Amino acid sequence: MSPRKDHLDGVAAGILLACCMFWGFQQVLVKATLPELPPIYQAALRFIGATVLLMLWCRWRGVSMFQRDGTLWPGLLAGSLFAAEFACLYIGLQYTTASRLTVFLYTSPFWVALVLPLLVRAERLRAVQWLGLLLAFIALVFAMRESFVAPGSEGQLLGDLLALSAGLAWGLTTVTIRASSLARCSAEKLLFYQVAVSAGVLPGLSLALGETWTLQFSAFGATSLQLQTVVGAFASYLVWMWMLGRYPATKISAFAFLTPLFALLFGALWLGESITPSLLAALALVALGIVLVNRRPG
Repeated sequence: MSPRKDHLDGVAAGILLACCMFWGFQQVLVKATLPELPPIYQAALRFIGATVLLMLWCRWRGVSMFQRDGTLWPGLLAGSLFAAEFACLYIGLQYTTASRLTVFLYTSPFWVALVLPLLVRAERLRAVQWLGLLLAFIALVFAMRESFVAPGSEGQLLGDLLALSAGLAWGLTTVTIRASSLARCSAEKLLFYQVAVSAGVLPGLSLALGETWTLQFSAFGATSLQLQTVVGAFASYLVWMWMLGRYPATKISAFAFLTPLFALLFGALWLGESITPSLLAALALVALGIVLVNRRPG
């Protein structure tokens, strides 16, 4: 196993940029697929497919998934939080825009930064890094200020609350991983706990909500599910889990602030939303925030 690093190098930054770009696109993709596939059913298919792909990957790589290593209970907790995150995320997309939802979802680094240092001393942030987090958050709020001040419906408020809950669940998932025996297990097993628990829980939730199941997909629906499954739930999350085991979680989470801005950009390209000067200013602030968060001590 490679040794842990205390900062993000160029390779890590490039990988994170690619992941954030896809995740920003994915929010808009999920939103666009909702008219064809109910939200939790869509998420369930995604994680069932990802679980199958991951098991095939582990078989090919010779990675053992079921040996006793003391990770079962924290793994089930992380998987349950992961499933809760995506249940809130997919349902929330019914009530609010993809870009607005993503802003609230990406409050997760604040939960990580607040909770994780209480459990893992090495993850404590310095003053300049807190400033970076604050700048990134202000940038996102600034980019979305038109949406925040506009009168919203009760449904939109529900979507915002669900997105905020998803951000909390995501942050607590990261904390669970870093503060437990999961920090020492393989990236494949770490991801398996999350996608497998989600694949087991979400179909039941979908049925409980009375969603209609169908296997008749349009070309767009099938492509959307393939992208969500292969790239989103399998490849990008496997890379994310691998990086969590080798780089500081607070710095990785802070870098993910780029995703909401990518969601805004893809929303503009796909949904015809305008790109305002405030968005460009927010991009500059987020970049500055990331530099501060990843600045090495002198």
